[in-house]
Amino acid sequence: MGALPNAARIGFTGTPIIMGDRKRTLEIFGDYLDRYTLAESEADGSTVQILYEGRTTDAAVRGASRMDEVFYRWFAELSDEQRATLQQKYATTAAVLEAPELIAAKARDILRHYIATVMPDGFKGMIVATSRQACLRYHEALRDTRDELVGEIDRRREELLGPAGRSADAEESFLRAAAPQVELIRALEFAPVISGDHNDPPDYAPWTDKARQSAHIDRFRLPLGTAGERRSPLALLIVKSMLLTGFDVPQAQVLYLDRLIQQAELLQAVARVNRTAPKKSYGLTVDYYGVSSQLTEALAVYAGADGQLDPDAEEALRPLTAEIDRLEPQRQRVRQLFVQHGVEPALTTEAVEACVHLLADERLRAAFDVALRSLLRTFDTVLPRPEALGFVDDVSLFGEIQVRTRRRYRDTPDGDFDPRKYNEKVRRLIDEHVVALDLSRRIPPLRVTDPTFGDHIAGIVSHRARASEMEHAARHHIREHLDEDPAHYGKLSERIDEILDRLEERWEQIALELEGLIVEINAGRRDDGGTGLDPATELPFHSQMAEKVAGSGPDTAEQVVTLTRGLVAEVRRIIGVVGFWENPTRQDDLRKAIKRTLDDSDLFTYDSLDELAVELVALAKANQHRL
Repeated sequence: MGALPNAARIGFTGTPIIMGDRKRTLEIFGDYLDRYTLAESEADGSTVQILYEGRTTDAAVRGASRMDEVFYRWFAELSDEQRATLQQKYATTAAVLEAPELIAAKARDILRHYIATVMPDGFKGMIVATSRQACLRYHEALRDTRDELVGEIDRRREELLGPAGRSADAEESFLRAAAPQVELIRALEFAPVISGDHNDPPDYAPWTDKARQSAHIDRFRLPLGTAGERRSPLALLIVKSMLLTGFDVPQAQVLYLDRLIQQAELLQAVARVNRTAPKKSYGLTVDYYGVSSQLTEALAVYAGADGQLDPDAEEALRPLTAEIDRLEPQRQRVRQLFVQHGVEPALTTEAVEACVHLLADERLRAAFDVALRSLLRTFDTVLPRPEALGFVDDVSLFGEIQVRTRRRYRDTPDGDFDPRKYNEKVRRLIDEHVVALDLSRRIPPLRVTDPTFGDHIAGIVSHRARASEMEHAARHHIREHLDEDPAHYGKLSERIDEILDRLEERWEQIALELEGLIVEINAGRRDDGGTGLDPATELPFHSQMAEKVAGSGPDTAEQVVTLTRGLVAEVRRIIGVVGFWENPTRQDDLRKAIKRTLDDSDLFTYDSLDELAVELVALAKANQHRL
């Protein structure tokens, strides 16, 4: 600055250069040229939001006067005399945070939180401890509490995998949710990553060795799973200061804080969990130390001249309670989609069917999907906390409606509920609910060609539901085969429209006529219309060309039949080459050959030849298995 006093100074930074003195930073560089805020980053999908959850905020240790609260919270089961003995033994803040008993208690809570909240979707986490000694004690305590948990699940396996009662407490509910994942829990691993010193005791060596640290980090980057190809059960890294800056692992979703972190280091640390990954809609900071006040100090670095926090800084960590507050408005948004159309969603067959029928409207169905996705994303974030329990029944109901709707209207490739849209906790909840109602068969919805389709329809009591199931099964079949014979399947689709328009809402009669149409669909196209052409291979080409013939004469019909036979024979010869449909040049040669044949027939206008030739190539591709 002294040598080049008139030079332009431009800085690129994620945090102010001089922490705690932002005004000085702005004096050096001047005002912002441009900003890219956390909120903008989240909106762009570059990062995910970070939620803050205080697990021991009332136990923030600031001195001896606060230790009573710490010990009472973590050792409530002890007598006053026993707690006093512990307090005398651990007389400083550092000693409290390194206390084996306290670390064991927190390790038990961390592991349960991780298994219930983070592990179901295959994500990983980091623990930030107060010292290197605390890191090693966390490692030992996590292994002990893992083995204890696995032992309890093994002892109660049959009971935990059986039907649950409605009155199960939080611990029982946790164990039931964990039981199906016991093999993964049994395999879970934890690794301290700490710096070394010349005077370290021998038990530090495995965790300070650089080669071993690199191996642990490489394994942490792999997807979570039992040890195998490209998977690793290493779930939690335990650090003091290492890896808190510049360490990018998208699968890291949760940061457990158990030491004092201030200013830039705190903001850098929590940013470890805001990297994007499939199914990851948020990162989570779980506070065991009570850093909320430190966070306020860190964010104050971003404060403006008036001392008010920058709105972007306020968004750095959002309290989890804000997500809980969103649940009720989101539930009402889904519910009102039905109520506004005179349908009250409820856990009865009639009410669910009325909702499914209402969602025949594609625009309403799209709105329902969007609203439900928002609700389920927030619900997944809050699960398995008690605040989510009041929403379980409605989430199960809306999930059932979506399952039935997707099957009815065949919105997914197999018409079934698409679990990829939702995270594991929500998917499991909906699956359990639907299985309990005997709705979630692990096979796709029946096709009209299935031999048991008739029995399936007969088992549907409601005439409206029966007619709707047949209509959409038939339409699904038509969509699947439309490219093979556009003229034939187009007419079948028009027949469905005609039946629905003519009979309006006389569901019993509609069901009867659709039943007859489905019999016709299953019989296939057998009538050659007096042409003598093969209905499966030649008639689709004939129908496509007959619609485009220009003019008519006494011999036109026969000429089209003759043209069809010759054209199909030529198409068969050309596409018989191995790998034909993977070769664009040969496909273009087919189009040119078809166009020449059509042109030579003098049955079509020249302007229509290009379009018709393209349509016939597509028809040949759709029927290649027959040709």
